[in-house]
Amino acid sequence: MKHPTSRELYQYWSLMRGDEAAPLRSAIEPSDIRGILADTFIAEVAEGDVYRVRLAGTRVCALYGREIKGTNLLDFWTAEDRSALSTLAAAVSEDGAAALVSAAVRTAGGEEATCELLLLPLRHGPGKFDRMLGSMAPIERPFWLGSDPVVTQRINSLRLIWPDENPGFMRRKTDRSSEIRAAAAAAAMPARSGRRRGHLYIVDGGKD
Repeated sequence: MKHPTSRELYQYWSLMRGDEAAPLRSAIEPSDIRGILADTFIAEVAEGDVYRVRLAGTRVCALYGREIKGTNLLDFWTAEDRSALSTLAAAVSEDGAAALVSAAVRTAGGEEATCELLLLPLRHGPGKFDRMLGSMAPIERPFWLGSDPVVTQRINSLRLIWPDENPGFMRRKTDRSSEIRAAAAAAAMPARSGRRRGHLYIVDGGKD
């Protein structure tokens, strides 16, 4: 993880989950992460490919020049990358993986920046992972933040991280699609045996 926000949020999430696969939504205290709160968001896992933003920090909204509450996370991406993000989000919401994405963003005025997106599973109640805790932060804070909204974004690279180093793919109870199974299997490989899928490269990871 390149961004301090990603590292801090991952460490906090890992602490709050303890021995569980993911922490409860009610266990997340905004005051505990006040230093990075503006770069974070919480999304609800709805039916189909819908990951609806329930809460979003001020800097996340400033990236897009608007309040993003109620929007689908997948709607920010192109059709090609939307499919890849859907695969990653399914691994988070169904298998309890963490997902890390490097994204190239472009504003209406043609300014560009690289952002790091982190997605982590949450439990609103017992059982399934029906919420996601995430962050979206520019690697370097751009001068245009808040004045020139991002209108397009594409994936530079993506990575699945299995917190317990035991891929949920091996114990899935659902069989959503072969694409999800392929992504999970690729993430379970050692880094030197990662699988390239178009311009994406999926490798295994741990706490870093």
